[in-house]
Amino acid sequence: MTLVAPRKRTRLAPEARRQQILDEAARLILDEGLHAVSMERLARDVGISKGLVYNYFPTRDALLTALLSREQTELRGRGMAEALKAESYVDLIRQTTRLYLEQTRDRGALIAALLSDPSVAKLMEEESRADRDRTVRYFVRATRQAYDLPLPVAIAAVELLSAVTDRAGKLVSERLVDVDSATELCVELITGGLAGLNADRPLKA
Repeated sequence: MTLVAPRKRTRLAPEARRQQILDEAARLILDEGLHAVSMERLARDVGISKGLVYNYFPTRDALLTALLSREQTELRGRGMAEALKAESYVDLIRQTTRLYLEQTRDRGALIAALLSDPSVAKLMEEESRADRDRTVRYFVRATRQAYDLPLPVAIAAVELLSAVTDRAGKLVSERLVDVDSATELCVELITGGLAGLNADRPLKA
């Protein structure tokens, strides 16, 4: 009779193990949906004990929130790197828009699934608001510098034109337009709209 030795568990550094669990959760969501994620399933698929999963994430909500936070942090970090490389306002819009659209194409389904969970959305509400506020302030400063707009006009313009990028992301995620075409459309609409504003005419109340 041949005895089969049990599979040897691979020992990983704590952060590597944490990322492995999050990676597996992301794979499950993309392949099977949010409902497929459970602590038991993750433990089995990763090859560790359920107790070890709970050591890293005390609840399922905590795990899903950590996954969403990781996705947003990665996008924010890459976006800032692209922004720092931009040599002009047009470059800034093109590079950051392309990054956002690529992220939406590749990871949009994951982010949408995570945000569809009310508990996760609630836990991330404050972080998401703070992230959006930082992004708006950055683009308001860049827009004022590039187009010499009064502050109220720049704020309103950035808020309105961000809707263009958001809608482009939906079209890309639905495979109705490709990233390259959507990026250039956004660049033309955003820079063309800003160029058409009269810097000497404040917004009317």
